Amino acid sequence: MSGVLQPQPLFAPHQLSNNRLSPSRSYPTTTMTISSRKRKPEDDGRDDLDTRMSASPSPKVSNQSLPTITPSSRRLKRARTNTNGRALPLNRLLETLSEDDMRQMLRQICERRPDIGAEVATAAPRPSVQASLDILLKYQANLRGAFPYGGSQTSEYSYNRVRQPLMEILDALKDYTPNFLPPNEMQTTVSLNFLDGATNVIHQLPNWESFQHNRHKSEAYEEMAKAWALVIRESAKRGGGIQLQYGGWDQKLAKHNEMADGKMEEAVQELRSSVGWMGANSNNANQAQPNDPTSIRQQLLTGTYGQSLRVGQW
Repeated sequence: MSGVLQPQPLFAPHQLSNNRLSPSRSYPTTTMTISSRKRKPEDDGRDDLDTRMSASPSPKVSNQSLPTITPSSRRLKRARTNTNGRALPLNRLLETLSEDDMRQMLRQICERRPDIGAEVATAAPRPSVQASLDILLKYQANLRGAFPYGGSQTSEYSYNRVRQPLMEILDALKDYTPNFLPPNEMQTTVSLNFLDGATNVIHQLPNWESFQHNRHKSEAYEEMAKAWALVIRESAKRGGGIQLQYGGWDQKLAKHNEMADGKMEEAVQELRSSVGWMGANSNNANQAQPNDPTSIRQQLLTGTYGQSLRVGQW
């Protein structure tokens, strides 16, 4: 049995002293170095970067260099491709209109639609005295600019040249004057201020050689005299004659009548009668109580109106 089972050696076969050598294997030095080096935490980031780079669709172009498409850029591109011509909005269209174009367009709309015209008349602010007089002065400037150069300014030829602007200023006087008369305008000072300026405009109208052509100016004076008389009469009824008596309007009206060659006499007579009636009542009151401190007129003259009266010996 000893010849069949031989005792096993205590060492591995490759450690036995024999002349057989196992074939040598050559490993890359780099691989051995990396495998033998201990793994560090910063290697995780490198592995992730390597993974992302390997997953990139193009290994030569990084993701940061690729153009970023945002929703806004998509909308902008669609807007550019779908841009078409369109009309201006209403507010922009109105900005391009001149004052005359705007006025003409609004007048045409109001003529076609009376309901819109009534709404515009209600919503529009009331014209001031200065604004109305500025319009009259504008017509007056147009009249002066229409006269021909050289020759007589009162001839038939000159009248035919300026007839249209002359009619325009006369029509404007007929339209603007009633707006400042009672009962539409109840403030005496406002009415008188407009009438004063409008009468000065009539003074500047030309005088013609033909009596027939001069009738336009004469009729304008007559209408203006009636307007003055109406304002004076209504002011006296409301107790506002104090403005006529102490406002210097008697002197202004007398000056207008002189420049109109007496064509404003109706207004002058109305003012005299109103002021004379108030003056007579004042004289009667003064004769009855000449030193009455409770008299309103006496307080106005002495400058004590609105102050409290003393009672008794105090």
